[in-house]
Parts: sequence; C-alpha cells; structure tokens
Amino acid sequence: MGEDCLFCKIVAGDIPANVVYQDDHVFCFRDIDPQAPTHVLVVPREHIPNLAALDQEHQGLVSRIMAACNQVARLEGVAESGYRVSVNCGPDGGQAVPHVHFHVLGGRRLSGALG
Repeated sequence: MGEDCLFCKIVAGDIPANVVYQDDHVFCFRDIDPQAPTHVLVVPREHIPNLAALDQEHQGLVSRIMAACNQVARLEGVAESGYRVSVNCGPDGGQAVPHVHFHVLGGRRLSGALG
C-alpha cells in the first residue's frame, strides 16, 4: 500500500466511497467528479503507480481488471448501449492519482471517439 495514496486509503476503507463492485483483486467506486452519467473507477487493490508499471507479471491482474470493467458496465446498465474504458498514465497523460485506475464511462453518447 502506498502510505500517502488516496486510492489505497479508499480501498482500505479509511476514506468512504460509493462502491459499485469489489472482489479480492479490484475495488470499483463512483468518481466524485463524474464526466458521464456512469463514471466508475476500477482500481487494483495492489498499489501500482501507473499503467507503465504494469508488466508481464501483472497479466492475470490486468485480465481481472478488464473483467471488472465489464461487470461494472453490466451492473450500471450500460453494457448493451455501450461504454468507454480509459486509463491515463503519468502527469502528462492526465493521471491525477498515482495509483493505476481505469475509468468506466457511459450512460450517454460519448464524444471524441478514437475509432
């Protein structure tokens, strides 16, 4: 656990969060500044500073994170209409909290589609 990490404190229950889903590997909660009607953060329980720190040893964890993103979409009712999963890496990539996290966004047509 990163001792000063906001998300580690949320995962530990030291800071309250609106939990959507959790299991032994991931913790999913609503973003406090939502950018869409559905905006849930999916974070690994393990402290990993950013996307660039994920490597081959994390393959199983990454698979669990993606499965959790899909589960969140189903729970939030956006799996059928569509949703976006995004991740920011580092300060220049817009990462505000230094704990890798994935954004699940949906509930409306999202602009800025990449493909």
